[in-house]
Amino acid sequence: MFKPNILKRRLGAGEALFGAWIETGSATNVEILAHQGFDFLILDLEHGFGELRDAVDMLRAAEGVVPCIVRVPWNDPIVLKRLLDAGADSLMIPSVETAQEAEAAVAACRYPPQGRRGYAAPLVRASTFGKAADYMRRANDEILIVVQLESAGAVSRAAEICAVDGVDVPFLGVNDMAGSIGLLEQLGRPEVRTLVAEAEAAMLACGKPMGTVPSAGATWQSLIGTGYRLIPVASDVSLMRDAALAVVREQVEFRRQGAAPGGGAPGGQNAPSPRGY
Repeated sequence: MFKPNILKRRLGAGEALFGAWIETGSATNVEILAHQGFDFLILDLEHGFGELRDAVDMLRAAEGVVPCIVRVPWNDPIVLKRLLDAGADSLMIPSVETAQEAEAAVAACRYPPQGRRGYAAPLVRASTFGKAADYMRRANDEILIVVQLESAGAVSRAAEICAVDGVDVPFLGVNDMAGSIGLLEQLGRPEVRTLVAEAEAAMLACGKPMGTVPSAGATWQSLIGTGYRLIPVASDVSLMRDAALAVVREQVEFRRQGAAPGGGAPGGQNAPSPRGY
């Protein structure tokens, strides 16, 4: 549903914002995390399970509570158009390698004459199904476009990519970048840190808010000090996994210590109660 893009305004004001990924495609998970105080959620359609209809359900679950960025599967104008029509006002585009690819993404997200987005404004969710009479006039300016730099080649062209009009946030994908030089998951290696520093210098020089995830000793606190402003710090999967592991460890420790008097094995009268019940 059409509304001012609060996320774009907050980033433009220089705020540092913290968010979480939604990998499961679950509107319920979106609804739960939306009420926990994150500044934004990223609905991941690249590595996550969701499809277009799931994205709409997830956007509805967050409506009026927290802004969402939809990470698209690829820099595909048809996918971008459909998600924009479905009501996404902030998009993350993976693996942008050149300024030309960034320009193509921006063009796909903007109505003519600034772009080539197809027109169906009176009929789509994005315009509140035609109720927002000024949607056409304001849509191009309200959309937030995040482009991911995820290779050594993209880093070498970072200045040109960041300079593209309509690119609002350059977002560094450190692991894929490391993988592009054969060092996947070796993020502390000097070669990787050199690339990170090169990317950061170019992104900072462009004057636009930049984003990444904490990695290789770069905490969210240190990322803010470097100049990052869009920082996802968790995911629905990691939060659920880590909380579950913590609970299971308690049960393992309980068993290790032996059954308590009175039949304290799990399931007995002295078994720990499930959290929240």
